[in-house]
Amino acid sequence: MGLSLRRGGRKTARVPRYGLMGGLFNAFVGAALALLLSTAGVGAVAKPVRILALGDSLTAGYGLPEDQGFTRQLEKALKDKGYEVEVIDAGVSGDTTAGGLSRLDWALGDDPDVAVVELGANDMLRGIDPAAVRANLDQILARLTEEKIPTLLAGMVAAPNLGRAYADAFNAIYPDLARKYGVPLYPFFLEGAANRPELNQGDGIHPNARGVTAIIDGILPYVTRLLDAYAQRPTSSSGEQPS
Repeated sequence: MGLSLRRGGRKTARVPRYGLMGGLFNAFVGAALALLLSTAGVGAVAKPVRILALGDSLTAGYGLPEDQGFTRQLEKALKDKGYEVEVIDAGVSGDTTAGGLSRLDWALGDDPDVAVVELGANDMLRGIDPAAVRANLDQILARLTEEKIPTLLAGMVAAPNLGRAYADAFNAIYPDLARKYGVPLYPFFLEGAANRPELNQGDGIHPNARGVTAIIDGILPYVTRLLDAYAQRPTSSSGEQPS
């Protein structure tokens, strides 16, 4: 039912009853509903957590088909557990800690949310001074900390033929730096595959596909804890995690 208005004895157009108030009411309800939906995240597209895997041939999956290497197996294992992730393969065969440091800026261009650092095996095999290895990893972790990127440090163990003094100096690098930067440490990246011929390629150094699966079985709980901690970080009022 409408309301007729008279002006100078003549009827004007019929205006729906409560037309003005109804419009204001509808606008108010619409704004409130939009705020509620945005706060609840309804309609938002979930963004996969981007995991930077910075490493050498062990990360790059040397000698293996792409889908059998470390990064792809890790991504699949995490997705099987319900994590929406994208693992960025930043492994370069033959790379040392110096090489990893030199390309860190380039790797960060992929805008990762968290990182796994696996470097040092080639330094050890070449007998590079542990002090230099420590300095390089220190700078890598310092940069990731500066960028507020939660990081898992994967350790390496020196071969016994390098001597006790070298092994003591090298093996201390990873726990020392993990404590310094307050990052979780996976003590030995090759745990589960090292010294098991059936899990390694012909060179006895690089894991085969089954060896990579054994590595994933060991490191996976550490990565899931890293992701869970990342997901629980406080968010800003806009719903975004602080940078």
